[in-house]
Amino acid sequence: MIPAAERAQIIALIHREVIPAIGCTEPIAVALCTARATELLGTRPERIEVLLSANILKNAMGVGIPGTGMIGLPIAVALGALVGRSDYELEVLRDVTPEAVAEGRRFIGEKRIAIALKEGIEEKLYAEVAVSAASHRARAVLAGGHTRFVRLERDGEVLLDECRTTADTGENADDAPLTLARVWEFAMETPLDELRFILETKRLNKAAAELAFEGEYGHAIGRTMRCARERQLMGDCIFSRILSYTSAACDARMAGAMIPVMSNSGSGNQGIAATLPVAIYAEETGAPEEQTIRALVLSHLTVIYIKQSLGRLSALCGCVVAATGSSCGITYLMGGGYDRIVAAVKNMIANLTGMICDGAKPSCAMKLTSGVSTAVLSAMMAMDGHCVSPVEGIIEEDVDRSIHNLTRIGRDGMCETDRMVLDIMTHKQ
Repeated sequence: MIPAAERAQIIALIHREVIPAIGCTEPIAVALCTARATELLGTRPERIEVLLSANILKNAMGVGIPGTGMIGLPIAVALGALVGRSDYELEVLRDVTPEAVAEGRRFIGEKRIAIALKEGIEEKLYAEVAVSAASHRARAVLAGGHTRFVRLERDGEVLLDECRTTADTGENADDAPLTLARVWEFAMETPLDELRFILETKRLNKAAAELAFEGEYGHAIGRTMRCARERQLMGDCIFSRILSYTSAACDARMAGAMIPVMSNSGSGNQGIAATLPVAIYAEETGAPEEQTIRALVLSHLTVIYIKQSLGRLSALCGCVVAATGSSCGITYLMGGGYDRIVAAVKNMIANLTGMICDGAKPSCAMKLTSGVSTAVLSAMMAMDGHCVSPVEGIIEEDVDRSIHNLTRIGRDGMCETDRMVLDIMTHKQ
């Protein structure tokens, strides 16, 4: 049994990383930074200057902003200044109204917003917003986390200056060290009442999917999979329902639906892919509540563990990590023990490593569908005793070393890929 103090650390970690978010978290983080700078200024800005890391820019270019019917950063920045509240964190635009959107459009039309790339930084998650009005000026800087302010200034007075000692990994010096075995032990042995909060992930993310089934969001992948033609092709089965629910929630989120989802490690899509495959499999197979809770915790904490060494943002699509978590949860619900969980993780790494992130956008739902399909396949292989061996590719005997091979490729090996993707995205004809 994990000691009570360490359990408390891990529970605090989950509470910190698994939180509600409205809209894609990169433009929302920029809106949050704008809202905080505006609050420091104390009045409506006349001018807003935004400097962003390449990864933030990439993930904010093609995604819908909740409640606006618009795409991209300018409207997120404008609304952050006009109606944003920093205490809402990743729900910063919760109070958006049609009137605010109209005012935001005017703000953009008056060319009060300038957005540019921040040069000379290694931080992948970085947003700096300076606002000014009359003779006053305020500045807010986010770095290393979607809600993590590291510098605040007003009229030259420094109000916060946090010297960051960790790289862009999401790790905190107070966090209990994790391994896959530790994740498994925590999920299986922690008293159930200490874990029951995780059911909120199922409620929020399932509601997002069901909203998408009723409308036309993004590429409508989730709804398409429930049509008669697709059911005739794929059947109406647990697998097809897992895929439709997962992709539908992503459809709604990427299209800018004004509905919260439960995120994981700063990403709503990661939260969706870590939750819905496990939740739907549990529902469809009649799993008891205890098993459902433990499977969801196993999935989410696996994602958090992998993201600690991968970093918040990378060239590697987050669905790879999130689907690895859900594969663990599904394997457990199928009756698998720790050895089968290890096999599922290795199968996932052997298959999906290298899937690029080319920004947040409606077609992310397609990638989530691919990731979740692989999650189910990997779980089935593991339960049948099949596991990719250490002589194959980047897989090693030790599962944690296999995980770190994955994250090393995504964090370090794909840096040039990241630069090329951004170059292509910003120079399209």
